[in-house]
Amino acid sequence: MTVNEQSSPLAQTLAPAPLALDDPEWWRSAVIYQIYPRSFADGNGDGIGDLAGVRAHLDYLQRLGVDAIWFTPWYASPLADGGYDVADYRRIHPAFGTLEEAERLIAEALERGIRTIIDVVPNHISAQHPWFQAALAAAPGSAERARFWFHPGKGANGDEPPTHWPNNFAGDTWTRTTNADGTPGEWYLHLFTPEQPDVNWANPDVPAEFLDVLRFWFDRGVGGIRIDSAALLIKDPALPEVPENPGPGKHPNTDRDELHDVYRSWRALADSYPGTRVLVGELWLPDIDRFTKYLRPDELHTAFNFDFMARPWDARELRASIDQTLTAHAPVGAPSTWVLSNHDVTRPVTRYGREDSSFAFAKKRFGTPVDLALGLRRARAAALLTAALPGSLYLYQGDELGLPEVEDLPLDRLEDPMHFRSGGVDPGRDGCRVPLPWSGESAPFGFGPEGAAEPWLPQPAAWAALTVEAQEADPDSMLNLYRAALALRRSDPDLGDGSFAWLEAAAGDDVLAFRRGNGFLSVTNLGRHPSHLPAHDKVLLASSPLDGGLLPPDSTAWLRINSL
Repeated sequence: MTVNEQSSPLAQTLAPAPLALDDPEWWRSAVIYQIYPRSFADGNGDGIGDLAGVRAHLDYLQRLGVDAIWFTPWYASPLADGGYDVADYRRIHPAFGTLEEAERLIAEALERGIRTIIDVVPNHISAQHPWFQAALAAAPGSAERARFWFHPGKGANGDEPPTHWPNNFAGDTWTRTTNADGTPGEWYLHLFTPEQPDVNWANPDVPAEFLDVLRFWFDRGVGGIRIDSAALLIKDPALPEVPENPGPGKHPNTDRDELHDVYRSWRALADSYPGTRVLVGELWLPDIDRFTKYLRPDELHTAFNFDFMARPWDARELRASIDQTLTAHAPVGAPSTWVLSNHDVTRPVTRYGREDSSFAFAKKRFGTPVDLALGLRRARAAALLTAALPGSLYLYQGDELGLPEVEDLPLDRLEDPMHFRSGGVDPGRDGCRVPLPWSGESAPFGFGPEGAAEPWLPQPAAWAALTVEAQEADPDSMLNLYRAALALRRSDPDLGDGSFAWLEAAAGDDVLAFRRGNGFLSVTNLGRHPSHLPAHDKVLLASSPLDGGLLPPDSTAWLRINSL
């Protein structure tokens, strides 16, 4: 890393004090770290990450410089889809710990200035949930079945599903039940796996239950809710097929206008609690104007910006995404969010090392060539680029270590339903969920205590060079780059939410250059040749060493100018 064109002293220090816990606007500039509990750290030695493991590493997260931690589902679940098939929102999955441990974790994180955000999955629940088990045991037309989308099939004998809606994981979206006498019964809807039946938000039991779930966790001190599949809750009761080009709000199961009333009720509940309890939406919507309607002042606070994450490593593409994002957010006064990956997406070091560096689920295949050295350079540059943009920043566990996607996992160890429902064509998402390496020269790299069981997914031997322990000793490591960047982001008043302007004179076909506040400049060279830096008084940080004062290809530099 480069600070003042030399090695960074910032990397050796603790991050500055966190954002004030009494700041009602904390979420506008926050750095939020995503934890996938199974793979963060194993506290009890069973090979599965847990809450004890997270609690043991809270000081690591504090030193990294994060303001909040977001947990993917930690609830009781059969884990048919990594916990996104929730069987009981008021119990913690026994592999992760207990409700009491979760309460202690929330409190201990707050003592370090770190808020906790939890996942809620309102589109569906587990097929093992008591509601669905009662529905299967009940008769057609019963109150128990009215909480879901049970429906007779089409055709003379009801052998055809009610619709042919596409499934988010490939395969069918309807599964037929069997009556008590063994005859074929009704069908039920699941936009994901059959183990995740969709609930019916037109039934009053459903909104009442989810509001109570939010109360349960707000009462225990969580700072926010991340809403999974947030655009899918409301369905057209007529069950029409998906038209070729549905108009705004006219898709039968996505982004329907009635959904805004749901989030207005959630926002009213969140606002009734002391402090700012944030609502964060997972919204995969191509229409940016429809996307930002969810961010009006009485709905969600923020939503994930997947467009930027999915773009290729190309200056024009990234600039277009930045412009589109900032322009769309401005009218509703919501901050933008910036994210490079998550538990569903190919890690940046791998993605940016490919000839096609964009991301789309449909493109994932085994054996795609990758240049990991190139990907690492670009991931370092992207880390500084995104941290300099206005708004909040999301960081997926392990990206601060520069971990690549693990693409050679044994097939008999894969668990992701996306792989199996694709007929084995899609490698699935397990490759970005491999347990983190903390220390040592060989697997399991300190993931669990000495003598612990083998981790639930195997770690590559090459990760010996990527452990937290190894990177803390290397001033130029990805970890120390992130620590320095997040320390600067928090201490520099020009960063976080705030003003933004392109530096047209410094930009080019392959260069992104912009100003934040009164004197902070960020320059990213996405081209093949070194580029000149704009006039500046100081180099604050760089993802690669400067070359005779020039910014190398696939690099970002943060600059300070004392007067503009």
